[in-house]
Amino acid sequence: MSVESRVDNDGETQNAAPNFLRNQIRDEIASGQASTIVTRFPPEPNGFLHIGHAKSIWVNFGLAEQFGGRCHLRFDDTNPAKEEQAYIDSIREDITWLGYEWSGDIRYASSYFDQLYAWAQHLVREGLAYVDDLSPDEIREYRGTLTEAGKPSPYRERSVEENLDLLERMSLGEFAEGAKVLRAKIDMAAGNINLRDPILYRIRHAHHHQTGDKWKIYPSYDFAHGQSDAIEGVSHSLCTLEFEDHRPLYEWFLANLPVPAQPRQTEFARMNVNYTVTSKRKLKLLVDQGVVDGWDDPRMPTIAGLRRRGYTPTALRKFCDMTGVSRAANVVDIAMLHFAIRSDLEDNAPRAMCVLKPLKVVLTNVAADHAESFEVAGHPARDDMGSRQLPLTREIWIDRDDFMEEPPKKFFRLAPGKEVRLRNGYVIRCDEVVKDSAGEIEALHCSVDFDTLGKNPEGRKVKGVIHWVSADHGVPVEVRLYDNLFLEEAPDRDKDADFLDHLNPESLVTVEGIAEPALADATPESRYQFERVGYFCADRHACRDGKLVFNRTVGLKDSWAKIQQKQAQGAKP
Repeated sequence: MSVESRVDNDGETQNAAPNFLRNQIRDEIASGQASTIVTRFPPEPNGFLHIGHAKSIWVNFGLAEQFGGRCHLRFDDTNPAKEEQAYIDSIREDITWLGYEWSGDIRYASSYFDQLYAWAQHLVREGLAYVDDLSPDEIREYRGTLTEAGKPSPYRERSVEENLDLLERMSLGEFAEGAKVLRAKIDMAAGNINLRDPILYRIRHAHHHQTGDKWKIYPSYDFAHGQSDAIEGVSHSLCTLEFEDHRPLYEWFLANLPVPAQPRQTEFARMNVNYTVTSKRKLKLLVDQGVVDGWDDPRMPTIAGLRRRGYTPTALRKFCDMTGVSRAANVVDIAMLHFAIRSDLEDNAPRAMCVLKPLKVVLTNVAADHAESFEVAGHPARDDMGSRQLPLTREIWIDRDDFMEEPPKKFFRLAPGKEVRLRNGYVIRCDEVVKDSAGEIEALHCSVDFDTLGKNPEGRKVKGVIHWVSADHGVPVEVRLYDNLFLEEAPDRDKDADFLDHLNPESLVTVEGIAEPALADATPESRYQFERVGYFCADRHACRDGKLVFNRTVGLKDSWAKIQQKQAQGAKP
């Protein structure tokens, strides 16, 4: 699969992964089956959006954009007990940040509650719905199983007049929650369990974030979803595969109600990424139990979390394009996501040096008042990113991992009596190791070869290059080293085990580093390549009042690309 892409005159991405929905819509337009394309993104506002939603956003907004149509943003807000305005606000922000614009005003399923209630009354009058007094447990029992037909409720044959009366009294709040429900009258022996008299309305004495206390009953998702599509004139209801078994019910409602349009539902495989969970219930559990620091914790697979970690809209859209659209369920390697952001930041992130494990180096042949500065490009291939100054002083910091007292044969960094080049600077030699009373290394004494700036030393080869920061001019920074939240590739695969047992205890390691002075001006969400270390992003919340906090987005190693290359050559990864 090529990760390179371009756009032709028809707006289609070339050399991208297959997209059967794009091909289907193109064929419908060519045959005259479709003209104006109207899609919708209909999240339930009961949590933050995650990487799977990013794929659905890319599908719905992207196809509408490509074919000159419209995409609506609609909140399917049918369960006030689990919905919050904060979730609505976050979803709006995520979509805007990803670079998409919805058509017209934001829509809410709750705006259609009056019409949905009228349609419920219509089904009752047509003998296609009834009020049921069975308890939730009894309804499950009567519904049957995949191998056994259900049996009708004893309340299934109530008269139209009685059902209308009970429905109205339900809407007025005369009954307790769970006392009654409104059900469609379809077929209790249907092979598809979703057609065995599904629930249309439940009693909920809950305050709704949009309608206040007007309603005491709320429509089910299945009843509200398709009819909302019809009201809005949606042409293509594009859903993930878990809604495939619900499609016959979606179509039954449209066929038995006087709806103004007939949208068509088509399903595609949802985005599943390894070492990740995307169940909203499980993500909420991580938040509620304090496993993570909120929905936008950079370890979370939420769009807000990925943004805070340093992912870009361009990278997420590229990732969606790389994975394609099909009906075959699969799990995407998280390394593909890393590849997408790494390739974006490689081209667009300015460079900087930051020492994460500081070890003091005293340059013994440099005067205490030595003042020298190296002018270095902000990006090796981008003149538009200008330059930065790297001051060299008598004392500098290097990374502790770049020194070994007894190095192995191919250790090309600093060691006693060995030389290494300071990145963008001179070659230095380690002359002395200074230890404290406990025998711990506290400093290195090194000497500078001043005849090596921009050239190799005479008569010898120096292979190693290390990053460094002036001790006098370095800027203290907090660096948060994020890794996968789970150690298990499929943390929720075993339904009998607790997915929390697979948490990675080192998913967050915080260190106090020293950065080059140019980073003193870093603004929230600015991204950098810390040379020889990885890609980092200034935390959008924690960088304030002079404090600098950087989140590791991804390391420099490109393992996924190497695997793909080996597979293309027919070798085992």
